[in-house]
Amino acid sequence: MRDVRASGRIAEEDIVNSASKERKNDMGWLGKVIGGTIGFALGGPLGAVAGAVFGHAFDRGNQLDDGREQVLLSAGETTQFTFFVAAFSMLAKIAKADGRISQDEVASIEHFMRHDLNLSPESRQAAINIFHAAVDSPETFDNFAAQFYGQFRSHPHILEFMIDILIRVALADGHLSPNEDELIRTAVRLFHLSPEQYEKIKSQYSPSFDKYYAVLGCNPNDSDEQIKRQYRRMVQDFHPDKIASKGLPEEFNQFAHEKFREIQEAYEMIKKERGLT
Repeated sequence: MRDVRASGRIAEEDIVNSASKERKNDMGWLGKVIGGTIGFALGGPLGAVAGAVFGHAFDRGNQLDDGREQVLLSAGETTQFTFFVAAFSMLAKIAKADGRISQDEVASIEHFMRHDLNLSPESRQAAINIFHAAVDSPETFDNFAAQFYGQFRSHPHILEFMIDILIRVALADGHLSPNEDELIRTAVRLFHLSPEQYEKIKSQYSPSFDKYYAVLGCNPNDSDEQIKRQYRRMVQDFHPDKIASKGLPEEFNQFAHEKFREIQEAYEMIKKERGLT
């Protein structure tokens, strides 16, 4: 954490300075938690990080300062909260994988928050606080990933979605270090995904034409019918409405839209190459 604060800390003042320039979203559950008007019961290592960031939601017990009782997060809100905390906690451990956090790694996470997720200033501040709490946390990447799997084990495409996020941010500086790769492979194993699935997800970020096949989870030697069938499955699994129905935070919807667009673009490129109709 010393390296983060000395030379690579995500700047909180940037959030404040940009607040008047950017659209401020209605954050729903996150806004309620930040404001202290709602309590939450998230245990485990992710709960420890959440408690360090939003401690008031625990410390006040069941009552607010004005005497009103807090309302617990619903099951859906808890799912969203888990995804949000897990994403930035795991990214924190990946950023620290080589023992320090570089300016490039900080920049890649800032870019992810601003451009991939389009977080409002208040949402970004919450994500930054989670990131730094996780960097300082004695919990391991494995512990965060295992708790995430426990929440989303019945939704394999959501597990793949998280692996995609981890790879995208780790590769933002143009390089996936051996330590970063090993941590992501650990998540792959904990999520009960195959090494082949990992390689296909990672191949999406290669400069060759094969990346379009990787986006669809296909191989260049697959038949036209296999390509079409896989495209239909991917469109169904990653349709933004379908993703939203699984309990992802609203802040991640733009990333889901981008993933859906990439699937459509990949299929169009393959169709053009193969002369499909």
